[in-house]
Order: sequence, then C-alpha cells, then structure tokens
Amino acid sequence: MVSRLPAPEFWRGQHVLVTGHTGFKGGWLSLWLSKLGAEVAGYALAPDTVPDFFSLCGVEGVLRHQIADVRALDALRGAVASFRPRVIFHLAAQPLVRASYARPMETYETNIMGTANILCAANEGASVERVVIITSDKVYAESDEAHGESAPLGGKDPYSASKACAELVAASYPLRAGLGVASVRAGNVIGGGDWAADRLVPDFFRAMLTGERLRVRNPRAIRPWQHVLDPLCGYMLAAEDVGVERVSWNFGPDDEAAVTVGALAEKLCALWGAGAAYELAPQAEAPHEAPVLRLSSAKARAELGWAPRLGLDEALRESVEWYRAFGSGADMKAFSTAQIEAYGSHE
Repeated sequence: MVSRLPAPEFWRGQHVLVTGHTGFKGGWLSLWLSKLGAEVAGYALAPDTVPDFFSLCGVEGVLRHQIADVRALDALRGAVASFRPRVIFHLAAQPLVRASYARPMETYETNIMGTANILCAANEGASVERVVIITSDKVYAESDEAHGESAPLGGKDPYSASKACAELVAASYPLRAGLGVASVRAGNVIGGGDWAADRLVPDFFRAMLTGERLRVRNPRAIRPWQHVLDPLCGYMLAAEDVGVERVSWNFGPDDEAAVTVGALAEKLCALWGAGAAYELAPQAEAPHEAPVLRLSSAKARAELGWAPRLGLDEALRESVEWYRAFGSGADMKAFSTAQIEAYGSHE
C-alpha cells in the first residue's frame, strides 16, 4: 500500500496554529506546513536543548512565533482570537518518561491541563474547525499485544499516565457544534534534529559527534521505531479528514520496525561506521519503562489511506545523513526541506 500524502490544495492559505513548534516534531511539522503553503503560527516555550531543530532550521522565519506556556489559558485564548486558525495541532508537552519521574507535577500540569486549555481556547474560537491532539503510544496499558485504538488506557509512569489522561480530556471535553477533535498516537519517533536527553537516537548521535560512548538502558525493550515524517503525514491527513466528531488514530510503523533497543543500537553503529559502539548502563539508572510497545495502525490504513513510507533501515539512514550534514556545517533548513521533498518519492 502506498501512503496518501497531504493535499496542498487543502493547506494552501490555511491558518494553522501549532503548539510546541519549537520542539523536534513541531519544528518538522511547521516546515512542512509552510512548504505546503499554509499560514502557520507557533505557540510554545523556548527550545530547551542546545542545539535545537527550531534554531538550526530557521523555523521562526516560516511562521508567526510566540513564546508562551500552554498552561496559561488567557494567553492561549489571545493567540487563538488573534490568529483565527482553522486547524490546531497540539504538540506542546513535557515529552520525556525519565523527566516525568523527576518533575511529575510539571508533567501532569503541562500534559493534562495544557490539553484542556487548548480545547477550551479552540471551543471559544469561532474560526477553529479541527483540533489534532498529539499523544503517544504510551497511553495504552502495558501489554505484549499490538495496541489498537480501543485498547485500554494505562500508564505506570507520570508521563504515560499524563498522556492517557490527555486522551480522556480529548474524549470528554464539552465541544460546541462544528468542532472536530482527533487524538493521534505514534511510536518512538526518530529523525534529524532531535536533541532530547534520555532518548536512544539523540543520545547516540550526541555521543558520536562528541567522541563519547553511548550508554544503553533496557536493551531488551521493544519499541515501534519510525521516522518523524511518517506520523507527521498521518497527523495532517487526520486534520484533513476529521469531521464534526471525536476520533482516534494510531500511526505506527510496520511490524518489522518494532525491534529491541539493543538491535536498534547495533543498526546505528553499523550505519555510522568506525568508532561507533555502545555499553550497557547500570540497572540502578533505569526506572520503570514499558518493556514492550507495539501499535496497530489498521484503522488509519483503512480510513485515511495512510501507511508508513520509510522502513526502519531507511529511517535510520535518513537520520544518520541529517546528523552527518549537521556535523559538516551544512545548511540544515535546506537539508531538512530536501528530506521533506524527497519523502513523497518513497514507496
């Protein structure tokens, strides 16, 4: 199956608000939307890593940029009233499992009340017709089975629980007539420009670029790895298709991309080449994380015509090429835009 692509005729001239535009996925989404001709506004905190995709790729130059907190309801209301978006993508979050153990209250406030605030502002904004709430594959109760959209919600760490609660907020917030809400759940997203701490792929490239050795936690944990452009394509298709309803879609990779952390580290080392190696982190450094995560995307395939275009090896190769280009001093906005342009040619 060849995945459907976002329709330029839908996005051209469309007013789109992206929360979390200074983050990894939000930055890629903002570049893609701008390339499709959308008028984009971004609402987020300042980037929290150095370096960061937002600054490296000049994302500020393709949108209306606002530094603000999703926990600030009045500021959100003002942004929606001023920009009058038709579509909102809500990506702003505290996105890290391990950070959620250290900062549980921030995680709950941002991920749960931030979602409620977005829906409140959208509900009051007469221009808004579609809201896409981005959560996570970690919203599901732990199981060895591939999770479909009707699988039980759960969460044994603050991050996972907060995202499951965000799903409940999206499913229950009182909506005015004419407003559709989609919640979307992706797997472990990889790609160029992610510098977050305690994520395997950013940790690997950070180690390679600084001459350090990667330390791997939970090498037997299974994750659904996918290139960032695959779920972003799904998010845009969800926005195009959601009607006056509430709906959820999973956007996960093919089965062969659900591999162990250790296997992925081996693949990265092989692609990077000379000097690439890793070691196991002491178990004392590893708080609980789900041992197995798998997603079923049958519903998105059937209803949206979506399918991943990049297999695991292609996703890793694209990521390696991005970080090598960064290390060589390339123009990363041009390089990232070229990867977006090339995405449509993958089948």
